[in-house]
Amino acid sequence: MKGKKKLTLEELKKKIHEYEEELPKSIIRELEEKLSKIINRLTMSDVEKILSEITRQYKESIVEPGEAVGTVSAQSIGEPGTQMTLRTFHFAGVRELNVTLGLPRLIEILDAKRTPSTPLMRIELDEKAKKDRAKAEELARKIQHVTIENVTNSVSIDFGQQIILLQLDEELMRDKRVTPDMVLNALSKHKIGTVEDFREREIETPDGKVKKVIEVVIAAPENIEAVKLIKLRQKILNIKLKGIKGLRRVVVKEVKRGEESYYYLEVEGSNLQGILSNLDELEGIDPTKVMTNNINEIASVLGIEAARNAIINEMMNVLREQGLDVDVRHIMLVADLMTMTGRVRQIGRHGISGEKYSVLARAAFEVTTKHLLEAGVKGEEDPLAGVIENVVVGQLVPLGSGMVELRVRHGGGE
Repeated sequence: MKGKKKLTLEELKKKIHEYEEELPKSIIRELEEKLSKIINRLTMSDVEKILSEITRQYKESIVEPGEAVGTVSAQSIGEPGTQMTLRTFHFAGVRELNVTLGLPRLIEILDAKRTPSTPLMRIELDEKAKKDRAKAEELARKIQHVTIENVTNSVSIDFGQQIILLQLDEELMRDKRVTPDMVLNALSKHKIGTVEDFREREIETPDGKVKKVIEVVIAAPENIEAVKLIKLRQKILNIKLKGIKGLRRVVVKEVKRGEESYYYLEVEGSNLQGILSNLDELEGIDPTKVMTNNINEIASVLGIEAARNAIINEMMNVLREQGLDVDVRHIMLVADLMTMTGRVRQIGRHGISGEKYSVLARAAFEVTTKHLLEAGVKGEEDPLAGVIENVVVGQLVPLGSGMVELRVRHGGGE
């Protein structure tokens, strides 16, 4: 080792971390640990040789050449999928939210449905707020989308006088933290009719109790048609008073870990952009732990890589919930296929299968005649590079030993 410069621990770590994009974190950690023990016997060129050899071996070990990864993934997801129970919805208690599970949810993810049938959000709180139930409930009230309909006891139309009469429930208003002034401001802001009267009075409920209500008399524009008056009634009920649009219901959940417990918010509805753009008003929310099951929304707000991770997590959650053990690498392959173009594509004729380069592969999936006619008109060629097209024409499939071309020279050799 005479004449060779000694390697320092900092230089070794720096060199190893250059390979972070090519090697997993576990291998990087192991390299740091093992090479630091023999650092006195190493030079920089030795480290480079070791790292390049490990990288080569790692890449070769990811998958065998000629392995039918697509077919294996499809079978690995499809076969357990047939064993899923028919428990497609889940209700747990009165205050809980219903969630689409099982095969319907799996189909939703793979079809890249624009919005899930039961959109949900999970909002974690920061270290200070998550142990304070009062703070969690305050945030829940701030987030929940409250309209005039949510605080209205009854609404009626007088077609003769062309007025709409709202009865605001004082108890509901108190629960939603809504004041009469907020209702008046919202009505004047939207300029829907004219508020002619605003009075408090007591009414008797069917069970004989006396209830306090606030009556609002709204005069419609003159000579309005009956159909438009009914539409105006619905517009008034849909006026937003507070909260974030689309977040219909917010439940404070408690998680117990030993003696300690913390709170988080579970939300019916989804509006990722709404939450992230109102963080100043919603102090106490951890923006790094705001999750939604709407994959297309994640793609538009956080980007395609975040959507890929969401597809993996959502599919794994569905399979685990059903008690099925599928290797995450099969799911990762599906997620990569769905997001490789920079947008979330479905696995179907309007997505991956319909956009295949091979004419025969597209035709073998669905609407055969349409694909063949279009390809004939355009003069498309099929290179017969994939599996499906070679099965169609009766050739050897280019997988495993079928990838190898063996040529024999007759005569002339020893």
